[in-house]
Amino acid sequence: MVRDKCDQTTGIRYLERAGSGDAVVFLHGIGSSAASFRGLFDLMPPALRLIAWNAPGYGGSAALPEVWPLAARYAAVLHRFLTSIDAQRAVLVGHSLGTLIAAAYARSYPEQVPRIVLAAAACGYGLPTGAPLPRKLAERIADLHRQGPAAFARARAPRLVHDPQANPGLVRQVETAMAAIHPAGYAQAVHMLASGDLVAALRGVRCPVGFIIGAQDAVTPPEQTHRAANAVEAAQGHAPPVVQIDGAGHAVYLQRPHAFAEAVISLTATHGTAHPAPTATGGTHA
Repeated sequence: MVRDKCDQTTGIRYLERAGSGDAVVFLHGIGSSAASFRGLFDLMPPALRLIAWNAPGYGGSAALPEVWPLAARYAAVLHRFLTSIDAQRAVLVGHSLGTLIAAAYARSYPEQVPRIVLAAAACGYGLPTGAPLPRKLAERIADLHRQGPAAFARARAPRLVHDPQANPGLVRQVETAMAAIHPAGYAQAVHMLASGDLVAALRGVRCPVGFIIGAQDAVTPPEQTHRAANAVEAAQGHAPPVVQIDGAGHAVYLQRPHAFAEAVISLTATHGTAHPAPTATGGTHA
């Protein structure tokens, strides 16, 4: 059974399905929340302990006090949260913005991360704190304030889905999640994205890393994942496994949930070797 919970120590709200062993922790993207992983939990092995957090400023979780937090700041909150709920050792599965948090966490707390899986990798912009935001990022914040969350989500949601005209139900699902974002929490996450540098962070990660790509992702195109994978190869001396899922856009775990779940299972079962077991779900290993 999946339960909605709140950790009183950190003010983080989260979903949890009880299980044994190391936890598998899902870190959502900039326009999403823990709730978007609820359906995926049903596709994961029943013995696993599964957790999906609402990042600070999302889904009722306490926001951070600073305007421009860094990925390491989110990672520090994640560490306090996982320690508080007795999930110190955890496999991290980050999606989009969550990949920056996962890499920062693995770099800062290497003894607590057996491996990480990065889906729809967001490489970030690598800007110093206080620098002018890139036009596209500044427009996101301005559009959200001008339009309000509902209209903002309605305008952006189709871009996250491959072939949105043929998938109206999925577009509505993405739109519903995005419409629930809090403007202040979203603005903090946009600033974190501006300073984020996934390639640099991965140079300091020593645990096994696996990648998942939606082949038709127009938000974080596959080239970003390949850049991140090259950084891991340079740092660790071998090419990390990369699973490409066809027929999926940015919201890959919602559009192809069975293929995504199978990819996560494969990548976390191979201990980060370069040759994970083949899937039978339309994914390919690059």
